Amino acid sequence: MALHAHMEPISDRDALARRWRAVEEQADTPSFFLRWIWVGSWLSALQAASLPMPDILSMRDEGGTDIALALIGHGSVRRKLGHVPALWLNECGDAQGDRPYMEYNGLLVKAGAEDAAARAFGGAMGRRRDWRALYISGLEEKAVPSPLLAVPGIRRRKMLDRSPAYYVDLNAVRRADGDHLSLLSANSRSQIKRSLKAEGVGLVVMPVRGEADIIAALAEMALLNIGRHHDEAWEDTFFRDFARRLVLAGADDGSVEILCVTAGGEVLGYLLNFLWAGRVMNYQSAFAPPRGPHSKPGLMAHVAAIEHYARRVSDNGKPWGRYSFLAGKDRYKQSLSTNADMLCWWVLERRDIRLEAEALLRLLLRR
Repeated sequence: MALHAHMEPISDRDALARRWRAVEEQADTPSFFLRWIWVGSWLSALQAASLPMPDILSMRDEGGTDIALALIGHGSVRRKLGHVPALWLNECGDAQGDRPYMEYNGLLVKAGAEDAAARAFGGAMGRRRDWRALYISGLEEKAVPSPLLAVPGIRRRKMLDRSPAYYVDLNAVRRADGDHLSLLSANSRSQIKRSLKAEGVGLVVMPVRGEADIIAALAEMALLNIGRHHDEAWEDTFFRDFARRLVLAGADDGSVEILCVTAGGEVLGYLLNFLWAGRVMNYQSAFAPPRGPHSKPGLMAHVAAIEHYARRVSDNGKPWGRYSFLAGKDRYKQSLSTNADMLCWWVLERRDIRLEAEALLRLLLRR
């Protein structure tokens, strides 16, 4: 199948929503990060904040029907020897606008057309002359390199980062009679059991329902996260608006939910999760301050959520297969997990005097 690529600005978001959903409905289990629930929420938040909007890249058949879609951000990026023009796959290229953090990236493609769409993407990027660096974030690492990296005319393909996306095999939890702790190291089990004992009461897990309660839970998550991290997304007004749009959009079909974990009637923490394609993905969290020297609210909340989802079934009546912590090298994710995917952040570079000089300097410094 030969596809024809077209680049166009976003002029009608409602029309794009119809086109995006039409392709999504015929895709072979697309990444949650490529679903309209994510994409539409992000574009609405960008527009509301007057941040740079990406263009639409559509890959069509001979009849003009969309077979694959992607968003292409455009702008410039500061490199060691100055700014260079750049493109971004499914990101906008603005630091604030990309705070939501793209993972499991790729093209939204109708089932069976993946190879043709990748070729059309490569051809479209190769024909554009207005860039020197193309950024592809959060691409899943597989045995066969992604064809999205095979853009013609590339001088260098550089992996900027490689991060595990740790997860818990919920089937293994069920085989252990729901005892997630039995799958962990002795040290992790000891810490969590000591924390649970110090709490002195059982944990209760409840999904947050209803728009008013969801908005209140999001506000509480923002408050609990203030001052807790060096670079806190919840302190950013754009990110908070995006999170609100995302949770409310996903609440309609149950693919996004907030869990509230309590101990003795007091909130221990909140977990904002995606529920899609047999996976539970923990996207954001917020925890109460520790109430004692052995208290680990985050570990306790995640363990309670893992055992909660191990007991639950999805909308199609099947049990959930994994509880994912998504990308990140945090120690707690490794401690609680049983396996991991690998995600990679790439930049494809064309020949450019600034990038060539930068590469030469790096080589000399390594030597």
